[in-house]
Amino acid sequence: MKTSFVSNMTMQSTLLRTIAEAQTELMQKQKETVTGRHADVGAVLGAKTARTLNLHRDLQRLESLLSTNSLTKQRLSASQLALGNISEAAKQVQETLITFAGTETQTQLNQTKESFAGALTLFTNAANTSFSGEYLFAGINTDVMPVNNYLAAGSTAKTAFDSAFSAFFSFPPSDPQTANITDLQMSAFIDDLETRFMDTSPAGTWATDWSNASSQNMTSRISSSEVIQSSTNANTDGMRKFALGAVIGYELLNLNISTAVRKTVSDKSLEFIGSAITGIDGERTTLGVSEARVKQANISLEAQTKIMTTSINNLEKVDTNETATRITTLENQLSLAYTLTGRLQNMSLVNYL
Repeated sequence: MKTSFVSNMTMQSTLLRTIAEAQTELMQKQKETVTGRHADVGAVLGAKTARTLNLHRDLQRLESLLSTNSLTKQRLSASQLALGNISEAAKQVQETLITFAGTETQTQLNQTKESFAGALTLFTNAANTSFSGEYLFAGINTDVMPVNNYLAAGSTAKTAFDSAFSAFFSFPPSDPQTANITDLQMSAFIDDLETRFMDTSPAGTWATDWSNASSQNMTSRISSSEVIQSSTNANTDGMRKFALGAVIGYELLNLNISTAVRKTVSDKSLEFIGSAITGIDGERTTLGVSEARVKQANISLEAQTKIMTTSINNLEKVDTNETATRITTLENQLSLAYTLTGRLQNMSLVNYL
């Protein structure tokens, strides 16, 4: 009979290799338990890996659109609120003009002027509303305050009005000769002011003294095929007409003019304010349509996101119950391997000599 030498080193090496493989697989299974997807997608899916990568890319694009749509929705909401404030200010001016129609007492005229001053202040504040560091009504010039404050000290718009008045009548608004102005002259002056305010050229009164805004509105992509107007700008007719009607009331109603001329001023101011309300509410309607389109786009994007997520899960998702069972098995194997390795290490002839 022949005996051969057998070393326990071979058995130990085999067990150590088994332990290393089990530890690697255990780490992968634990990762799968946390993430819910295969630890090595490429190894599991093989040729289908390209498909899941494409699905992930499309899902990221959809999620990006949903994220930007959330900001667009907030931008539209803030714009609607600001336009609503301007419309409300215009309606208050209307009520003031109707309430104080035919007024001649200085006290009531002063109250009327204060009312117009408040409307101008509200208009300026609302027109200069900002959201996320961008001015809503500046068009594409989002980093520039769109409307200058007419009532501020040194206002160029105020200086331009006084200059226009003096040039037309040959005396300033504070001159007692204002009592000699006829209703036809005042009507002609207001018509001249309207031309200046509504001039859309870069050299017009509105562009040089009132507005720093661009007439090109901000747009936002809400889906792969839809782009909407996500705000308006301070150069719209409604904005200009409001400013014109408010300035006429503020500057002219309180002057030393005849009853007939004051009625002309009141009627013109009321006309411009009415047009302003129509124009501003028209912009609100346009933005309302944009809000509705964002809502519909989000519904579609969310549905597509669910489909994409389901498709990815079908390819990558692991069976958590199976994974948990496998983890238990691996832990038991490792425990047994550790025990056997310890016993093999204690198997030495030295212990028996």
